[in-house]
Parts: sequence; structure tokens; C-alpha cells
Amino acid sequence: MRMYDIIEKKKNNQKLSKEEIEYWVMGYVNNKIPDYQVASLLMAICFNGLDDEELTNLTMTMASSGEQVDLSSINGKKVDKHSSGGVGDKTTLIVAPIAAACGCKVAKMSGRGLGYTGGTIDKLESIEGYNTAIPRDKFIKQVNDIGISLIGQSGNLTPADKKIYALRDVTATVESIPLIASSIMSKKIAAGSDYIVLDVKMGSGAFMKNLETAKELAQKMVNIGKLAKRNTMAVITNMDVPLGENIGNSLEVIESIDILNGKGPKDLLEVSIALATSMVMLCKNIPEEEAKNEVIKVINNGEAFNKLKEVVKAQSGNVSWIEDTSKFPKAKFKIGVKSPKTGYIKSMQTENIGKVACKLGAGRETKEDTIDYSAGIKILKKTSEFVTEGDIIAILYTNKEEKLDEATKDYLNALEFTNEEQDKPKLIYEIIS
Repeated sequence: MRMYDIIEKKKNNQKLSKEEIEYWVMGYVNNKIPDYQVASLLMAICFNGLDDEELTNLTMTMASSGEQVDLSSINGKKVDKHSSGGVGDKTTLIVAPIAAACGCKVAKMSGRGLGYTGGTIDKLESIEGYNTAIPRDKFIKQVNDIGISLIGQSGNLTPADKKIYALRDVTATVESIPLIASSIMSKKIAAGSDYIVLDVKMGSGAFMKNLETAKELAQKMVNIGKLAKRNTMAVITNMDVPLGENIGNSLEVIESIDILNGKGPKDLLEVSIALATSMVMLCKNIPEEEAKNEVIKVINNGEAFNKLKEVVKAQSGNVSWIEDTSKFPKAKFKIGVKSPKTGYIKSMQTENIGKVACKLGAGRETKEDTIDYSAGIKILKKTSEFVTEGDIIAILYTNKEEKLDEATKDYLNALEFTNEEQDKPKLIYEIIS
């Protein structure tokens, strides 16, 4: 078998066999096939795509290229949730405790943020003492004991995906739906859960900028899950507007606690209920209405909030911070962003708003950057809302006073105003199962 022939075959839009896919993926991982040949194949895939069988074979090969997490010793059905990334997206902190309180097993490994997208692990580490790096045996024991553990990705999971993604990043082949789908699903399959719920973000703060491509990606991933014998659902949600009112690590933890206590912004609550309902539907094999009732019940009776406290305590976090959020450290400097005009907010460039939070210290541009857990943005007015000139529409928090003026300008530049009344943005576009 020759890499040259595989490249030519895909260039001519012919189907690759399972053996050919395994040959090039494992050959690349083991440094037997050079970058330039894999880059050529990736470009051919960008142009000609992969059918569902090819896509599943690629996903499973990447998933098996390194360590795979064995969750078989966890009693009960395991459910995982993945977001394609967004701004203000703190739903894992909400839906994981909800699903666990409903009787699902949530053995979740999450990542750190990079650039304008936040990471669940950074948010969790803003809680004093919270340990995201517990040993695998303790991770499994904790899920058996309390139904949930939230840790960072560890071990040698999907080395093929890491290496292929790094090459895609420098060869203009990131924007390929088959390659995005296989990248996401290989990590989820390697993580070992029985059921997978995918939160596919769509809009200005997401990788998928329109509904058509978001639906295509969602359907591809659901198809992979089916062929890989993992029951999978995808929920397509709005990222044309930041989710919730807060962007920034400790700010988002506090907002998640509010939601679990029956408070907090309605958009975040609606999306969280939809995702948690999907998790419970899959895990317990019950109808949507029954699952939603269970989700709402554990929020209202405090069981979901208590489950969050349980996981924080089990992983050495300071539970008193969860009980009294005033204990989270505050940024030294804050400034109100004033509306420059009277009218309606027509749109928000969500990615640019995420970059403002990053500039304030809430995110990292490189993996080596240090996060300021107290930095971020509180959004007071969002798309479709009416504002008067001089109204404070957002508050910026930072320990970098010198960044405030520039960040204020950038935030305002991310907004578009109009004199015409605007419809409220839709939050959930479609559920694919």
C-alpha cells in the first residue's frame, strides 16, 4: 500500500477502504508518512468529503490511536456532553450536576480554553482547591459513589487527532465538516461514555456561522455515533449572542450556581434545560416530556445544586465558595460601558466580545498564558434590547487597568445599533437524534 495511491484515489473522489484509512492515520502517528503527503490528502478530503462509512472508520481509527478510557467498571449508564465551543458557555457546570441528580452517570473529561472560547477546566479551577487532575481509579470510584466527576483530559487520548489537527491548523484545512466531525467524535468515543449529547453552536461566536453548516456537522456526528454504536443526539444552539450574562471564569461559575438555585438569566436556563433533558432522555430511555420534568424537578428541589457541592467537595474544592459566592476574588478594576446612542441592539459580534474578555485576562492566546479567574464581562443589554444613550450596557472587570480603554472601544465596535425594533434571537434551532 502506498500513500501516493491513497491521495490520488481521494483526489479523484473515490472511496477509501478501512485498511487505507488505518494505513495513513497510523502511519502518520508513527512518523512513517510525512506532513506534506498527509496535508495533500487532507486538502483532497476538504474538496471531496467522506461518506458516513469513511467518516466512521476515520473516527474510530483516531479514537483507537492511543489510550481509550474503560468505564465498564462504572455501574449504570454513562452519558457525556460536548460543546463545539462558544462565548459564555458554562453549561457543563449546570447540566452535568442535573443529569447526575437525575440518576445518570457523568464521567466527564473537559479541556481548557484557548483564544476567545472558554474552557470548563479553567472555570472549575477558579474554585479554591478544586482538583481537575485526579487519578483514573479515583475518577471512576467517584462516579460510582456520587454519580459525577469533572476532570481535565489526561493520558494519551487520540494522539492521531492532536497531530492531524495541528497540521490542519497550518494548511487551511480546518474548515472541513468531515474533519471537524471526526475530530470531535474521536475524543468522545475514546472517553468511553455510552451516550453522547452534542451542543453544536451556530453564529458569530461559533465555528459554524450558519444553520446549514451547523445541521450538516450535527448530522454527521450523530451518524458517526450510530455507526460506532454510541447513541448520540445533537442540539443546535445560538451563538450569535453570548450565552448568559457573564463571560469569564469565576463570573461564569457564579452564574451557573445561580441557575442551579433557580435564578440566573433565562437564555442560559433554557439552553441548559434542553441539553440536560437530552442527556436524561438518552441515559434513561424515557420520553422528552418525562425527562424535562425530571430536570426541572431536581433544579427546583435543590438536588442538582447539592450534586454540584458534592463534586466540588469530592475533588478538594472549597464548598463554602459554592454556598457563598461573595468569597470568589474580585478584580481590582471595573468600568461601565455606556451606550453611544439610543435605539435597539441589532447584533453582537460574539467572537469579538470573547476576544475582549480575553484581553481583560479571562482567556489565553497561547497555552502558556496565565488566566485571571476574576477578569471578564457582565453583559447588561443584549441583541433586540432597547437602550438609551448613556445607559451602562456592560461592565468590564480586570486587574489590567491599562486595558480598560481599549477593551471598551472594542466592545462597542462589536455591537450594531438600529432604530427599528428587533425580534428576540432564537436559542435552540433544532435537535437531531
